[in-house]
Amino acid sequence: MRTNARPVAAEAAAMGDGPAPGLLVRVFRRQEVAFAVVGAGNTLLGIALTVAWLAVLGDAWPPAVAVVLAYAIGIVVAFVLHRTLVFRVRGRLLRDFAGFVVVNSGGLLLNTVLLSLAVSVLHLPRIPSAVVVMGLVAVASFFGHRYISFHREPEAGTRGAAR
Repeated sequence: MRTNARPVAAEAAAMGDGPAPGLLVRVFRRQEVAFAVVGAGNTLLGIALTVAWLAVLGDAWPPAVAVVLAYAIGIVVAFVLHRTLVFRVRGRLLRDFAGFVVVNSGGLLLNTVLLSLAVSVLHLPRIPSAVVVMGLVAVASFFGHRYISFHREPEAGTRGAAR
């Protein structure tokens, strides 16, 4: 029976449709869960880096500098972890990183716009709105990274050969 469903990364690799899945995909068996684990870890790293930069820079620098420095380090770490542990792609390093930054920046913009609409226009409570919006943006980011940042066309002849 033929379907149009896209196989999970582990199944795709077994059928010869791409590289072996990353470590976290093998552990959790779902690319979406592996993505969330890396995202949660990177969020904790971002908090720790921001606090560390605030302590190192002290009152001589505006707090925004600590946020920017933490973000700069965090985005590189997130890129490496997503690339190796979740999406498992090779080649096109600079193009992938540019796409990763674009998707992350789009997520920041989407988060800002949706939260502003929820709170200022719809007059919804701030904290629940932030949680819902961040969840929606995380899902959108997963698909953005899957189909933009780390997207690869199937190699010619591999998709139909294993079936």
